[in-house]
Amino acid sequence: MRMKVLYIFILLFSCLRVNGESGADRVSVLVTEGVSVTLHTGVEKKQQEDIRWYFNNIRIAEIIGDLSDICTDVQCNEGTERFRDRLKLDHQTGSLTITNTTNTDSGEYQLQIISSSIRKNIFNVTVYDVPGTETKTKSVKAGESFTFDPDVMKHPNDVMTWYFNDTLIAEITVDQSKICTDDQCKERFRDRLKLDHQTGSLTITNTRTTDSGEYQLKISNSNIPRRQLSISSIRRFSVTVTDSGLSSGAVAGIVVGVLLVSAVVTAGVIYYRHRKSHAPVPPYDNDAL
Repeated sequence: MRMKVLYIFILLFSCLRVNGESGADRVSVLVTEGVSVTLHTGVEKKQQEDIRWYFNNIRIAEIIGDLSDICTDVQCNEGTERFRDRLKLDHQTGSLTITNTTNTDSGEYQLQIISSSIRKNIFNVTVYDVPGTETKTKSVKAGESFTFDPDVMKHPNDVMTWYFNDTLIAEITVDQSKICTDDQCKERFRDRLKLDHQTGSLTITNTRTTDSGEYQLKISNSNIPRRQLSISSIRRFSVTVTDSGLSSGAVAGIVVGVLLVSAVVTAGVIYYRHRKSHAPVPPYDNDAL
């Protein structure tokens, strides 16, 4: 119980905003590993403003006039490929999003908004593993249904997003839910996903072997102000769908075959009994007495 209270205290404390000695606006951010995080500028970019982002004093993204640029591997990563294809820059606001975060993304991010003067924002980001996020394994036979249970109490402001092999397949926001907005997802799970808006659980019906893979639920709170980033938790599931041995077409063929054989046998028995009942009676033989 004490560890749980301490953990909650650390989370709350880490989201407090403080002002540094340099006058820069500082925000401390905690984010769970694997979750996307957005560092918000809190402004709409003006045409005459330039915006630059730095990570541990290395420039990683910028918007100069009408042009935006995200660092190359050499510029960003010093050969480590730290941010390969994981940075997204909002050209309207200058906000920076880091997808699929890892613990190597922890550090100091500095935002510079340059116009007639320079304004700085500093984000101290810590990426950590969520306690109890071990992967649960499930095994199911093809054709059966199964349900992913988040095993948490859903709060009114929770945003719950479900992924299959890093592809978004379902989402519950405060007032609505969506299933498969991507064409590839629609084709794979066509009419086979059911989402419980009350609990956040996800059900897959009429499973196929192609449903095998990694499923992930990400939970964040939409009630936290934009300048302070949401604290998220993750649930992971590894699913194996095994073939039942016969396809549905083969099973149907066997059933039809059995019915045909049964019909032929029944017809044969009826015919045999009919012939026997109508067979001519042999003539009476006097010599047999």
